[in-house]
Amino acid sequence: MIDADVLRLRNLRNVVLRARVLARALESGSADPGAFAESAVICWTIGRIASGTLRAHPYLRYQRGPSPLRAAADLAICALAAWLARRQGRAYSVLAAELQEVAREVADLRALTWLPDLSDALGRAQLRLRRLIATLGADARSESGAAVQPNPAGGCADISRTALDGPTASDWPYLAI
Repeated sequence: MIDADVLRLRNLRNVVLRARVLARALESGSADPGAFAESAVICWTIGRIASGTLRAHPYLRYQRGPSPLRAAADLAICALAAWLARRQGRAYSVLAAELQEVAREVADLRALTWLPDLSDALGRAQLRLRRLIATLGADARSESGAAVQPNPAGGCADISRTALDGPTASDWPYLAI
């Protein structure tokens, strides 16, 4: 594993842990904590994959975990964001946006890694993450009051196709050579 892989794994771990803290903060004030709890579990799984890969590195300085100061800052920022989201009635849309960032980081790391076990584990988590983002998107539209038209094939007609179909060419600028 090279330095760039280590930086990508650390960035993924930081983004995932911040999303998990936000999901837990939104879950604590919600009447229906199902989607929030599931997103916290998925983020924890991805965080454990990244941390386990970093801890398997032979150099000790690459094995470091996130600092306590970063954890405290994430907790404070996410608590404020969760409070504002609940107050404005946008809890699902805020979490969906955060999980979109997690999905981008997972896709980037998965595309650029040379480790097949890491890519396989992240691929399984990525599928679960895409399904959850689609569910949260539908919940966000229903909380904003937008009319959701049922699809004859099942599901909702206005679910984001990018969340279900995968990345587009514009998501991969480094591969457009």
